[in-house]
Amino acid sequence: MRSQKKKISTGIGCKHQLYSRCPICCIVPPHILEQIAQNGQQYQRDWAFHTLNVSAQFRGRREVVGSLTFMPQPGQKRRTIYNAKNTENLPGELLRAEGDPPCADEAANEAYDSAGITYDFYDRVFQRNSIDDEGLRLDSTVHYGVKYDNAFWNGSQMVYGDGDGEIFQRFTKSTDVIAHELTHGVTQYEAGLLYADEAGALNESFSDIFGSLVKQYQNNQTVDQADWIIGQGLFTEKIHGMGIRTLKAPGTAYDDSVLGKDPQPAHVKNFYTGAKDNGGVHINSGIPNYAFYLAAKEIGGHAWEQAGKIWYTTLCGRLRPKTNFKEAANLTIKVAGELYGEGCHEQKAVQNAWQKVGVL
Repeated sequence: MRSQKKKISTGIGCKHQLYSRCPICCIVPPHILEQIAQNGQQYQRDWAFHTLNVSAQFRGRREVVGSLTFMPQPGQKRRTIYNAKNTENLPGELLRAEGDPPCADEAANEAYDSAGITYDFYDRVFQRNSIDDEGLRLDSTVHYGVKYDNAFWNGSQMVYGDGDGEIFQRFTKSTDVIAHELTHGVTQYEAGLLYADEAGALNESFSDIFGSLVKQYQNNQTVDQADWIIGQGLFTEKIHGMGIRTLKAPGTAYDDSVLGKDPQPAHVKNFYTGAKDNGGVHINSGIPNYAFYLAAKEIGGHAWEQAGKIWYTTLCGRLRPKTNFKEAANLTIKVAGELYGEGCHEQKAVQNAWQKVGVL
C-alpha cells in the first residue's frame, strides 16, 4: 500500500474548457442519447433529454465533491447498497450492507455482487486494496431517477438507473458496466487522466479494458473465449445491437434506427476531431481499446495476466493527466519490457498492436 494518496483536484485546463480529473463518468455516452433524442418516439426523446440534463447537473455538483479527500478505511471488502426510490437524492435508503444476505431487490443484489467481483479482481490480480488502494468503501445507489438511462461513478460512489424498458434495461445487469465505472475511480486515484481529448479517451479506454477483464476473470475466459463487449444485455430486444461498445471490433457494437451506428474508430485515420463529448472521449477510445485487444490476442491466454498487468502497471505511476495516445503506447511498450524482458514476446505484441491502430 502506498504511504500517501494523491489529493483529488477539481479541475485542470485543457483544449476545450475546464474539465475535472474526477468527472461524472457515465456508461452511456452522449452521442447515443443525442441519437435517441433525435430519432426516437416522443417519450423516448423525453427520456434521453432528461438523462442528458441530469448528467449535466451532476457535472456541476461534482466540482464540490471533487475537492474532497476520502479518508482511508480498513483493508477489507465493504459494500453498501442504497435505494433512491426513483428520486435523484443520494445516497438513499439503506438496502443491503456487507455480509447481509440477498434482499428482495434484484438490482441491489446485482450491484452488491458485481462490486464484490470487481473488488476481488483488483485485490487478487493486482493486490489493490479497493478503488483507492486504501480500502475505500464501495457505496452504490440503485433505482436512481425515473427511467434513468445511465449508470455513473460520481467520484465517491456508483449510481444506477433502471432504464426506460424500451431501449435500455436496468444498468445493474452487466458486470462489465459496473467494473467499467468503478475503474474510473481507480484512474481518478492513480493517473488522474483529464476527461477530454486523447487523455479522456484513454480514461474511457482503461475503464472499458478493465471492465471487460473483470467479466473475463469472473467467467475464467481466455482471450479467444471472451466476447469483448461492454454492456451486453443492456439493450432490450427492440434494439439491434450487442452492446454499447466492443473492443474486438470498434464501430460494430450496434446499428439501429433509433441509436444510429456505433461511431467508434479502430484506427487513427478515422480519429474524431469534433468538440462533442469532451473531444470524443467515448468515440476515440475505440483506438486504444482495439490496441489492447490486439496485444492481448497476440499474447494469448488470460488477458488479465500479461496484457492486463502491463496496462495496470502503466496506469499506476506512469501516466500523467495529459498523456496522449502516442505517449501511452510508448509507456506500455516500456513497461512490457520491464516486466517481461526487453525484446520479449509480450513487448513485441504491444508494439505491434499500437502500430496496427496507427498510433506508432
